[in-house]
Amino acid sequence: MNEISYDDFAKVDIRVGTVIRAEPYPEARHPAYKIWVDFGPGIGEKKTSAQVTKHYTPENLVGRQVAAVVNFPPRQIGKFMSEVLVLGFPDADGGVVLIGPEQAVANGGKLH
Repeated sequence: MNEISYDDFAKVDIRVGTVIRAEPYPEARHPAYKIWVDFGPGIGEKKTSAQVTKHYTPENLVGRQVAAVVNFPPRQIGKFMSEVLVLGFPDADGGVVLIGPEQAVANGGKLH
């Protein structure tokens, strides 16, 4: 593993937001959802494609707070433009378990 400096870490802008909309993305190569996240004033609403179908449905994603990298350049995922990267850890079978705060916090809060 390569060590990084604090300045390297500080370049990654990880924020919390609330999922406001989610829908299936049947055109994706791997099972995925299209997800819209509200990061509050200053960042606003951003969208992403996420392969989180093992543990989540569109219905139980809405209202969930998630952590995401918000300063990557947009990336085309099929016909959908992904603007942020939601973060999670793999379970024992490789399914993604999303990261989020255990208590409600203000949208847009920066991880530190």
